[in-house]
Parts: sequence; structure tokens; C-alpha cells
Amino acid sequence: MYWTAWGSLSLAAVLSCTAAYMGYAMGQRARWREVLIVVSGLLALTAAVLSASTGTPGHSSQVPTLYVVMLSCIFAVSFGGPFTELIFRLAARNDSELSRKESDPSPLRGGLWIGLLERAAIVSTLWAGWPEGIAIVLAVKGLGRFSELKDHRAAEQFILGTFSSSLVAAGSYGLGLLLL
Repeated sequence: MYWTAWGSLSLAAVLSCTAAYMGYAMGQRARWREVLIVVSGLLALTAAVLSASTGTPGHSSQVPTLYVVMLSCIFAVSFGGPFTELIFRLAARNDSELSRKESDPSPLRGGLWIGLLERAAIVSTLWAGWPEGIAIVLAVKGLGRFSELKDHRAAEQFILGTFSSSLVAAGSYGLGLLLL
């Protein structure tokens, strides 16, 4: 069961990298991207359940720790972006202020790169055994965006993006711990 969990997380990382590669997709391509993200999330959940259900320590000799750390970091960075966009799309579904004519409904610029760096920094501080680093990462992000948060939509997007990115990074670290 351990190797099935490892394979599930590996496949989830590959699918999330594919979804991240698709970028800002429109139309039919956007649907495929959403499907990839949902399947990737389900595979990661399957990996967590299988890893937790084995409950037998001693698997760390089968897979080097470096591979587990790398896979969890890759999954955090690649899954977080498309997952956060899916959260934004679900949150904006009932937003009457969002006009269809806008090419980029995002009031915050640079969110893709900030999110990538945020997830990489959070999962790295967790793997380094320094969870206090999360507070520093989030404080720097908040200070950098402070002047832009007067707009209601920007504040909402900031909160949703920060929460979803942080949860994906922490969840990826937890998956890695389960695989060790």
C-alpha cells in the first residue's frame, strides 16, 4: 500500500504540473484544467489516506528523504496555482460586480509569481523545521499588498489566495511526512 500511496502522489504531482502548464485557460481547455486539478487533489487525498492507513514505520529506507521532500515541494508549487484559481472562480460565480468584458478580473497584479514563491517558502520553512518562517512569509506578503487592499475585491482575493496557498503548502508538507 505504501508504493500505491507514493505512486498516487507522484501522479498527482505530474497532473498538477500539467494543469499549471496550461496557464490561464479559457473555454474547453479551462474545463480540462479543472478536471486535472480535481483528479490531482483526489489522488493526493488517496495518497494521504493510504499512507496513514499503513501505519507501519520503517519505509524511509525504501525512498530517500530527499525524494519525498522534492515531491512534496513540487506538488505544493504546481498544485497551488491552479487550485487557487479554481477557488477564485468558485467565489466569483455569484459576484454580480464582475463584468464579462474584463480580460483580467484580478485587481492584484503579480499574484501568480507571488503565490509560487509563497508556497515554496512555506513548504521550505516547514521542511527546514522552522514553522515560524510562515509568519514572516505572510507578514511580508501582507505588507507588500497593504496599499492595494482598500479595494473590496482585492482584499477578498488576497484572503482567498493566501489561505488556499498556505493550506496547499502545509498539506503538501503533511503528505510528505506521511510518506516518510
